[in-house]
Amino acid sequence: MTMNIDRRRLVLGGALGLGALALPIGRSLASAIMSARGFTHNVASGEPSSDRMLLWTRYVPSASVDEIRLDAELALDPEFTRVVSGGSLRTGAYRDWTAKLTVDGLQPGTTYWYRFIAPDGSKSPVGRTRTLPVGAVDRFGLGLFSCSNLPVGWFNAYAHAAARDDLDLWLHVGDYIYEYGIGSYQEQDRVADREVLPAHDHEMVSLLDYRLRFACYRADPDLQKLHQRAPMVALWDDHEITNDSWQGGAQNHQSKTEGDWNARRAAAMQAYREWMPVSEDPWKAYQIGSLATLYRTESRLLARTRPIYAELAKAHEASDPDAALRALRDGAWRDPTATMLGSDQDAWLAHELKRNAAASVWQLVGMGTIMGRTLMPEASLDWLRPGTSDKVVKKFKNDVRGSKLGVPMWMDRWDGYPVARSRLLKAAQRADADLVMLSGDSHNAWAYSLLEDGQPAGVEFAGHSVTSPGMEGGFSADPKDVARTFIATNPELAWADTSQRGYMMIDITAQRVTGEWLFMRTVRSRSTALTGSHRLSAERGRRKFSV
Repeated sequence: MTMNIDRRRLVLGGALGLGALALPIGRSLASAIMSARGFTHNVASGEPSSDRMLLWTRYVPSASVDEIRLDAELALDPEFTRVVSGGSLRTGAYRDWTAKLTVDGLQPGTTYWYRFIAPDGSKSPVGRTRTLPVGAVDRFGLGLFSCSNLPVGWFNAYAHAAARDDLDLWLHVGDYIYEYGIGSYQEQDRVADREVLPAHDHEMVSLLDYRLRFACYRADPDLQKLHQRAPMVALWDDHEITNDSWQGGAQNHQSKTEGDWNARRAAAMQAYREWMPVSEDPWKAYQIGSLATLYRTESRLLARTRPIYAELAKAHEASDPDAALRALRDGAWRDPTATMLGSDQDAWLAHELKRNAAASVWQLVGMGTIMGRTLMPEASLDWLRPGTSDKVVKKFKNDVRGSKLGVPMWMDRWDGYPVARSRLLKAAQRADADLVMLSGDSHNAWAYSLLEDGQPAGVEFAGHSVTSPGMEGGFSADPKDVARTFIATNPELAWADTSQRGYMMIDITAQRVTGEWLFMRTVRSRSTALTGSHRLSAERGRRKFSV
């Protein structure tokens, strides 16, 4: 089921031209979807290199036409008195009026301002972007985001980051949007004036559904400001499609009611590539001078094999679950054909790590899901809130039982693909790489000193969510006690926070990489106030955290 709406008019009222950028996104503005015209969703940039940049905008014409031409200007000043580059491109209803242009021949480590010009002479908002440096680099700042669910909170993390001047690049590691219908949310979990389209109860399924959802998210003024201030490297995880996706399906896809999986996957991928400042490359490396190489990976839709949740559930229901779990641990869980990245990307990443480890100090791998090993503490059964349903209690009991036998509960992350995990970490060790994994997905904050064959293999900064609620919602225990117990249970885990929202700032120098988890005071109202932060560093050559 989809809404019968002209695709030329798919835009939410929160971005009705320059004068409406500060308006809240809400149901009171939804009627404007049929009348918005002009540059509806500000501008964005991405796919940076030392001499190129991808520029993005969206323009809906007033006249009923199939296609238009846009021009772009790139300048060394925000007043555009020193225009140095630009170009022209076409867009139309066939790509939801979104437009992308890659500008070449730029100077390294240089700040530029850019804008688009419509056929009627109107101009887009002015965006700021910056090319990557070459040669020696003293310092580089990276903002890390994940899991931004619009109906449950304000994007205060985006607003806080956009106001900073010490960050050079944004990295979004997935769950930029969420697929759920509004009926999936409890009333008490939703925030007023944070409605999304399509407004029906069912999930996004069609191309029109995904386009509408992106139009809602990209209308948020704080997200627009983030994109307007600096370039973004972005990768999808699962909620850009649906929960726990893999190459051939998803936990949250039911073909009887939601149609063909491949059609849904293709629609989600098309809408993502239309609405995001990304190229068509499935994975890519970005060189930050001699300081670091950043890798954008794809671990969801192109090669990931089916996680073994069904086998895990069957083991828990066996007459002798301990024996069944041990058999799973020693058998299906260690299947060498199970993969997150696929053989092509495995080989590419191993080759790039070997090549770039000799040319740049740090190897930063952006990943949708967490690599660090995580087992559920036995004490978690005492943390559950009074009145927790029997179903949830049973799940935690199963998680604890499996964890005692070395069987992880989160099979959708790298924990569920141990042989593939070993391949990546061994490749980093063979390359003598200072590996830094940058991940999200869990909604909570974690830091892991990764081990392979008992030896340090790198570190992982796992960021907390922009708005999505974490495991704290089901616990009555003090979050500090929860974190301490998780750390005591898991040898790779160096630090954790299980109760706060926000984003990460990654500060990179030749001697160390420092991650700072910034915690927003609230996401229930619009505010950039912080409750605090936590910093942790990895020194060059040590491949573990200094705690």
